[in-house]
Amino acid sequence: VSSVPVSLSESLFCRYRGFILFLTFLFYTAYHLSRKPISIVKSQLHRNCSTVLQPTDLNITNNATWCDWAPFGKSYQDNYQTLFGVLDNCFLVAYAFGMFFSGIFGERLPLRYYLSFGMLMSGLFTCLFGLGFYWNIHSLGYYGFIQVMNGLMQTTGWPAVVACVGNWFGKGKRGFIMGVWNSHTSVGNILGSLIAGAFVSSAWGMSFIVPGLIIASTGILCFFFLVESQFLFTRETLTQSLIRLNYTIRVFVSQSEQESVETEQDSAHVDQTVNGAICTESTDLVEEHVEAISFCGALSIPGVVEFSLCLLFAKLVSYTFLYWLPLYISNVAHFEAKEAGDMSTLFDVGGIVGGIMAGLVSDYTGGRASTCCVMLLAAAPMVSVSMLLLCGGLVNGPYALITTAVSADLGTHESLRGNSRALSTVTAIIDGTGSIGAALGPLLAGVISPTGWNNVFYMLISADVLACLFLTRLVYKEVQGWCGCGPRMRG
Repeated sequence: VSSVPVSLSESLFCRYRGFILFLTFLFYTAYHLSRKPISIVKSQLHRNCSTVLQPTDLNITNNATWCDWAPFGKSYQDNYQTLFGVLDNCFLVAYAFGMFFSGIFGERLPLRYYLSFGMLMSGLFTCLFGLGFYWNIHSLGYYGFIQVMNGLMQTTGWPAVVACVGNWFGKGKRGFIMGVWNSHTSVGNILGSLIAGAFVSSAWGMSFIVPGLIIASTGILCFFFLVESQFLFTRETLTQSLIRLNYTIRVFVSQSEQESVETEQDSAHVDQTVNGAICTESTDLVEEHVEAISFCGALSIPGVVEFSLCLLFAKLVSYTFLYWLPLYISNVAHFEAKEAGDMSTLFDVGGIVGGIMAGLVSDYTGGRASTCCVMLLAAAPMVSVSMLLLCGGLVNGPYALITTAVSADLGTHESLRGNSRALSTVTAIIDGTGSIGAALGPLLAGVISPTGWNNVFYMLISADVLACLFLTRLVYKEVQGWCGCGPRMRG
């Protein structure tokens, strides 16, 4: 991406860059907001109906299951946790599979159109899940299909927004900027929990429909206002300036024709000089067109494989909390669905602080891998509900750093020799590999939880340790750089 020309108003550029940061923050907040309702609604789909006040006008044959929503209660009373795990994985497996292809599409399609389409379709499928309540649909196949389609549509978001932010911001304070910006993940989870919780006890269908309408609305906003790179911004701004300048020149030349021959010669000289300057400036903005990087080419970038595998296990932990924490709190602490959802937001509040701190520390030290490794090691003994704030910060800090600053660093790695079209593909590979872990975590939780919730936490601790092991080579190289034994590297 070309640098901003001197003639362009610096304040205008800075304001619009801030506006782009806000827009992309809003977009991915909506993405995560629309993913959260399923975790809140689970405790409403399968309830202990013996403790629920029975309506007098309802003929009840089974006091234990009358308030459940089939097929998650009445016919499948003993394995409802497995069914919830299947429902989660319909979304997460589709998301992981689609993510590897999403980056390839993102490199080749206009990001504005790609994001707008993805948000509109995500809104549609989120609403269709909620409409199952009003249409009285009790088919596992229906809800599973909706989850698969929604998972595929949600893959449009992450590679596109990271590529967009990477196009607008340099490497200087990338960790801090993206650490603040990446709080959209936790903000979206918090808002999704609160919105879903407001409707879950009365009409759980609205817990999906309202978030669906919100993400569809942001898709329309994206279509009209997103400028995906500095180059497009400067080109559009300069085009408007050139139109006004050329009009002024034509008026000036027309008036000069009525004056003396000497004046006409001077005006012609001025005209050539101005147009020469315009041509020179616009030439500087010509973007070098290079081919998008291949999948194998992106994998060969140093650090991509290690960070991808680390993210697999880090995301396994994060998404297990995302999808199962409210149900765990409801079952173990005996909270109502709304209260359990509200309490689960503490994990995401910690995630906001953790993401910012991880970005700050990695910017200061230049050690992306070391920052992630230390936080993951510290998180292992903290994996418990009694320490939700601290656990959320230590788990989501590395997750946020890898999916934002690390992805942007690797997508603009020096080995690419200036090829700026690798960012979306690299981001998709890293997040796609992480999404495999996101699919495995809730699935394993559904299988292990009947044997006891303690076993689920042992599984999460093991995943944290494995995430650290995959970063050992990169951490060793960073420590060598700090000790003067080698070049100081970032990530």
